[in-house]
Amino acid sequence: MKANRTWLSYAIITTVFWGVWGALIEVPQKAGFPPTLGYIVWSLTMIPCALVALYLVKWKIEKDKRSIILGSAVGLLGAGGQLLLFQALKEGPAYIIFPFISLYPTLTILLSVLILKERTSVLKWAGIGIALVAIYFLSYQEPGASDSRGYLWLGLSLLVFAAWGLQAYVMKFSNETMKAESIFFYMAITALLLSPFAWWMTDFSQTINWGFKGPYLAALIHVLNSIGALMLVYALRYGKAIIVVPLTGLAPVITIILSLILYAVFPGLMLTIGLVLAVIAMFILSL
Repeated sequence: MKANRTWLSYAIITTVFWGVWGALIEVPQKAGFPPTLGYIVWSLTMIPCALVALYLVKWKIEKDKRSIILGSAVGLLGAGGQLLLFQALKEGPAYIIFPFISLYPTLTILLSVLILKERTSVLKWAGIGIALVAIYFLSYQEPGASDSRGYLWLGLSLLVFAAWGLQAYVMKFSNETMKAESIFFYMAITALLLSPFAWWMTDFSQTINWGFKGPYLAALIHVLNSIGALMLVYALRYGKAIIVVPLTGLAPVITIILSLILYAVFPGLMLTIGLVLAVIAMFILSL
């Protein structure tokens, strides 16, 4: 029972923090701070979280070859997927890309069942299925004025889907032999190593806000994402990936509720369906 409460607590923190992050992330972007530079700021916010995690284990990091490879793989899959998503959104329609990528937990679940042999009850499987459907509805976006330029976006979307689905699986697999703190340390290092690519992808011909509403506000917002990522590693240490990943994937529920309060953005039919399904799924998965 104690273990169940442990994974659930960490998963809830991740879901809430990512949900708040999702509601606020557009603030610096609308103020003139590009998302690619936001990625660099996010990678920097990983550092204090990693330092806190390492302090808790008295700075003892697994340095063997296997741990370095696994920890780096988790970081590269997550951060690399984020960079690929930036490019996919430049090439194709967001209203197709986001719902498709949001279903990456299906890959995590498949790998966890086939390789890690994770099992759960019929009721929990129903909750997982409802959560996946809810994630799709919550990620739905109305078609915009412009669609795509070719099909490069489709290939990039597939890569992001695979990267994020594999990341959660490798994160759970790594927790079998590594401390969660070491995994997050390598995640932070790899995120920083990819920062030059984000700089290269930035369009510096546009006006960039370097004031408080730019990098400084972005840092305050992105640290929520970093803390959520650390909590996810802990959640996967104690809980099953087939349950934790779909549950944390429901963070858009928090995002929509906060957007309704802050921006008076009222959910349409698709989002309303997603909200109802998400509430049902969260209840089942948290039992």
